[in-house]
Amino acid sequence: VAADDLSTLDQATRSRVRLVWVNSPANPTGRVLPAAELAPLVADARAIGAVVASDECYAELGWGGWDSARGGEPVPSVLDPRVCGGSHSGLLAVYSLSKQSNMAGYRAAFTAGDPELIANMVNSRKHAGMIVPFPVQEAMRAALTDDDHVQAQKDLYRLRRDRLIPALQGFGLRLQDSAAGLYLWASAGEDTWKTVERFAALGIIVGPGTFYGDAGQGFVRVALTGTDQGIDAAATRLTAAGRSARLH
Repeated sequence: VAADDLSTLDQATRSRVRLVWVNSPANPTGRVLPAAELAPLVADARAIGAVVASDECYAELGWGGWDSARGGEPVPSVLDPRVCGGSHSGLLAVYSLSKQSNMAGYRAAFTAGDPELIANMVNSRKHAGMIVPFPVQEAMRAALTDDDHVQAQKDLYRLRRDRLIPALQGFGLRLQDSAAGLYLWASAGEDTWKTVERFAALGIIVGPGTFYGDAGQGFVRVALTGTDQGIDAAATRLTAAGRSARLH
C-alpha cells in the first residue's frame, strides 16, 4: 500500500500493517524527510505494532542544506535520537555501499537497528544461505572506515550536478525536491513523454517520471551517473537548445 502517512489509511488497512518502508533520501524525487517528519511516522508505526524499515542508501549524498561537508545538516536516520527517542525498538536502518562507495556490483549492504529483529534476520539469512562472502565483507570494512573516498565521489557528483542544473533550467525545466541522491527530478510543465522526446532529439536519455507511478506524470529523472564527458556534452546541448529557443 503506497502512502505518505499512516493516518491516510482506513482503519481496516491500518490494522493489517506490519511493516512501514521509508525511503529518505527518496528515489526518484531526491526528497529528504527531516527528523521532525520522521519522528511522528515512527511513533504512529509503534502505536500499531509495525516495524519501520528505512532505506537510507543515499544518506551521504545530501545537497544544499543537507550537505554536511558544506555546513549543512546531515541527512537524518531513523535511528537518530530525535527520531527514535533513544530507542531502536521496532526500527531497521537499511544501508548500501553501492551509492556512497560506488560498489553496486559487490552487493554490499547491511541492516542496523533493533537487536531482537537483527538477531532474527541473521539467523534467517544463515539458514537461507544468504551469507555475504568474506572478501565482500572485507571490502565493506575498508570502505566504511574511510571517509575520504566517499567525499571524493560526492565531489565528482557535485561538479556534474552544478553543470547540469543551469543547463536544465535554461532548457525550461524546473527542479523539484532533488535535495539528495544521484538524480535530478524535474518538470517542464508538460506531458512526460513530450519532455522525453525533446531530450531524445538532442541525443539525451532521461528517465520518464511515469515509470515511477502516476505521481511522476510531467516529470523526468536526470542521472548524475554518466561520465564527465557525457554530462558535459548533455549540458552543452541543453544550453545551446535553450538559447536557441529564447532567440526564436
